[in-house]
Amino acid sequence: VKASADVTNDITAQAESVEATLPRLLRTLFTLEQGHPLAELPLAQFRVCMVLFTGSKSMSQLSEELGISVSAITQISDRLEKIGMVHRSCDSEDRRTKILCLTEYGQNLMSSRRQFRIERVSQALSHLNPEQRQQFVDVLKFMLEAAIQAGPVVVKDELDGVRTRNL
Repeated sequence: VKASADVTNDITAQAESVEATLPRLLRTLFTLEQGHPLAELPLAQFRVCMVLFTGSKSMSQLSEELGISVSAITQISDRLEKIGMVHRSCDSEDRRTKILCLTEYGQNLMSSRRQFRIERVSQALSHLNPEQRQQFVDVLKFMLEAAIQAGPVVVKDELDGVRTRNL
């Protein structure tokens, strides 16, 4: 029984360490410089741009993928359209369906953000030897698999109730 408690305590201590370290690592690596236009973008708008960076989506697809209401997506889209980040159009098969895509400006900003992140990670990785770099990448992949095996995330949304999302 004592060995089981020790393992639980070890896992809890390790989880606390990961919980404290991982956000700091991500902030250190991925925080954009002050002048970058995306640095001031509200999180909800940024999340929409992240999804659209992979390709055009309907408003309902965005709603489903991000776990927020269609009316909230509409408000976010209005703001993003006003600053030139996205373009809204009608679906060619169903004119009632609105399709959202990044504009060239939005695509360029998201690409520059991705390039910045790759450069920052490359700089950090350059301080490790090749074996350490590979171990780090492997551990990240193992942790992702473990998180997926741990199951979906349950999110309580004050407006829409409880929602279950897969990682």
